[in-house]
Amino acid sequence: MRKYPRYTLAFIILALTAPWLAYGQASPLPYAEIPAHPDNYTATTVAARMVDGVGFRYYWATAGLRPEDLAFRPNDEARTTDETLDHILSLSRVIVNSVRQKPNIRGTATRALSFSEKRAETLNNLKQASDILKASTPEALAGYNLIFKNGDQVTEYPFWNQLNGPIADALWHIGQVVSFRRSSGNPFDSRVSVLQGKRID
Repeated sequence: MRKYPRYTLAFIILALTAPWLAYGQASPLPYAEIPAHPDNYTATTVAARMVDGVGFRYYWATAGLRPEDLAFRPNDEARTTDETLDHILSLSRVIVNSVRQKPNIRGTATRALSFSEKRAETLNNLKQASDILKASTPEALAGYNLIFKNGDQVTEYPFWNQLNGPIADALWHIGQVVSFRRSSGNPFDSRVSVLQGKRID
């Protein structure tokens, strides 16, 4: 049997296991701080900044939520905080699908996600949408329609409806999360400045 020096054997083991170790490490989530603003005002950079604002507010609205916060609902007819986060996740998918020029297919089955998985996907969807918008020409907005597919029926709306629809709706529901967590005894971090886009320690 061939013998290898100890350092060679250690290198082989590291080479084989490193990809798995790296895969298991979680990347930092975006939007702990709002990204630096673009140098120029264009239709796409302004739209991207709106998405960044959604991402920053969502990051801190959901930071440190406990099981009792997720289960809270103000009354029997209202959504729980966790159900509200499901809705915000679905809105983030609509937002990113628009700029990826992909349809939103009604009835698509998705697996149940944990709170941390929902939070990560929502933030990463928003970051991807913002990055695409920042890299796009203003003329590209005309091709970033909202597309909804239900069987053979396809409905499209221009990007204008993205602004008053999913983006504004996400902000609306993020405000609900902030209100709900205050009611469940875990208020929004007072050190977070939504004007400056960062936490002031």
